[in-house]
Amino acid sequence: MLKVIIVLVLSTIGFIGCQKSSDNSVNTDKKVVKLGINGDENVIWENVRDQLAKENIELKFINFADYIRPNLALQDKEIDINAFQTEIYFDNFKKEHKLSIVNLGYTVLAPMGVYSKKITDLSQLKDGATIAIPNDSSNGGRALLLLQDAELIKVNQDSGAFPRVKDIIENPKNLKIVELVATQIPRSIEDVDAAAINNGVAVQAGYSPLADSIYIENFKNERLKSYFNIIASREDNQNNPEIKRVLEVYQTSENKKIIDDYYKGSSIAVF
Repeated sequence: MLKVIIVLVLSTIGFIGCQKSSDNSVNTDKKVVKLGINGDENVIWENVRDQLAKENIELKFINFADYIRPNLALQDKEIDINAFQTEIYFDNFKKEHKLSIVNLGYTVLAPMGVYSKKITDLSQLKDGATIAIPNDSSNGGRALLLLQDAELIKVNQDSGAFPRVKDIIENPKNLKIVELVATQIPRSIEDVDAAAINNGVAVQAGYSPLADSIYIENFKNERLKSYFNIIASREDNQNNPEIKRVLEVYQTSENKKIIDDYYKGSSIAVF
């Protein structure tokens, strides 16, 4: 009888030990995905993070203050994916720096706008007024095309999607175009007459793109397709299940509704 009791006790201990071992195994199976983003406003990504947590995937935010480091950090495997850029910026940056990164999928279209502390309409710009634009080729070119849409300047059509200041061929008001780091433009807006500011940067600075801009890109303009924002990954991790799952969760109808409700048209889901 004593032997039977001892056997039962040992069996129970063994079962509990196996159960604890199994629980520990579950914990160590948690996947961590490091996401590179720009700024601190992450309402949409916070929803994605919370959904992924239910599947034992931890989405960890890594914040950057510029448009250069997120892609280099991705290439160097400091992060696993990033989400901060347009497709046209991505393609150009990847080519210039010879990176092994890929476009995983689309997120939103975030229209660029012109903002000012001094005027309420572009018609109020005086001769020789100063306008700030981003200094990188993609966003700077986008800003110049925006100013062309507003009929303030005209650029050489041969410059394509990446016109630079030197490509301006008509400037009837002799506007002074100054190039600044995109994220620094809101802080310098008092020093210029107007500024073309990226949507995300504008939101981070407290602007409401639809309400506060004095001119904004037309959502229906076909050329804006190349300005869809994307999620980028590396060639060597794009097929990892947890990486693919991040994209899938982002592109759900639930997340689309959150985007629509939160941004109220200032950013549009494109999936």
